[in-house]
Amino acid sequence: MYTEQRPGRCETLPVRGIDYHVRRWGPSTSSSSSTSGASARAPLVLVHGWMDVAASYQFVVDALSADFMAGRTIIAPDWRGFGLTRPKAPVDHYQFVDYLADLDQLLDHYAPGQAVDLVGHSMGGNVAMLYAGARPARIRRLVNLEGFGLAATQPGDAPARYAQWLDEMQALARGELDLKHYDSLDGVAQRLRKTNRRLDADKALWLAQHWAAPDADGRWHILGDAAHKVTNPHLFRVDEVLALYAAITAPTLAVEASDDSLAQWNKGRYTLAEYHARLAHVRDCRTARVDDAGHMLHHDQPRAVAQLIEQFLGDTQA
Repeated sequence: MYTEQRPGRCETLPVRGIDYHVRRWGPSTSSSSSTSGASARAPLVLVHGWMDVAASYQFVVDALSADFMAGRTIIAPDWRGFGLTRPKAPVDHYQFVDYLADLDQLLDHYAPGQAVDLVGHSMGGNVAMLYAGARPARIRRLVNLEGFGLAATQPGDAPARYAQWLDEMQALARGELDLKHYDSLDGVAQRLRKTNRRLDADKALWLAQHWAAPDADGRWHILGDAAHKVTNPHLFRVDEVLALYAAITAPTLAVEASDDSLAQWNKGRYTLAEYHARLAHVRDCRTARVDDAGHMLHHDQPRAVAQLIEQFLGDTQA
C-alpha cells in the first residue's frame, strides 16, 4: 500500500448544521486565529470533485517541495455528503450553492481576514470558479483542475429537467439509486482502477480505505450519499456563470488533462473550444495541460500537478 510522505491530520468543524470533516497538512495549530498568523504565506485550500474525498489530494501534497510546504497550512474538506462529512439526518437531494456557502464559512474559520490560494478539481473546480467570482477578495490565486462547467441549457429544457428530478427523487426513495458495495477493500481498489486505468495499485488500495468504509458485516460501502445521484432541477445558466467568471480578480490557472474528458462525456454537446471561450471572460487566466493523464489528473500525474501549482502560486504573497 502507498505510504504517505506527509500524513494529514483530521479535524471536525461545525458548519451550517453539519459536522465538516477536514484534512489538514502543515503547521500544527489549535485555533483559526493562530492558523492565519502562523505564516505570511496564504493558506492553500484543496476542494475535491463529485464522489471523491479530501484524501484524494494526498498524492499531490506528497509531491510538493519542502520549500513550498515550509510554514504553509493546507486544508482539504470532505464536501457535505461525501467522505466523513455526513448529514445528521437523511436528505433526498443536494443543492450546488450549498458548497459555496460551506466554503465561505470554512475560510472564515481557517483564514479569517486573509485571502487564500484555492485549488478545485472537477465539481470542486466549478465551485472554486463561482466562489471566486462571488467573493473575489477572498482568493489570492485560483487553480481549476478540469472544472469545465456544464453544457449550455435553454429555458425550454426546464419541463423535462424538473420531470427528471421528480422521477429520480422517487427512484431514490425506492432505493434504486443506492451506491454499490464491495466484499473487500481490495474490491474497492479494483473499482477505482477500473474507472482510472492509470491509477497505480498501491495508490488505489490506499485511496480505497478513505473512499469507502466497512459495515458490521464487512461489506465496504462508498462514502458518498446516494442523494448526490439525483439530478439538479435547476438549469445551468451560462450567462450567469460568465458574469461570475468576469468578476474573478485572482490570477487563474485552468489545468486540463491530455485525455479529452469533455468529448467523452458530452458527445459534441459541449467542447473544449467552448470551455476555452468561457475562460476568456476571466480577466487574468492562463491554461496548462498535463500529459498522459485523464480526468483524475491529480492521481495520474501528481508530481506534474504539484509542480504546476507551485510554479503558479509562487512564493510572493499578495
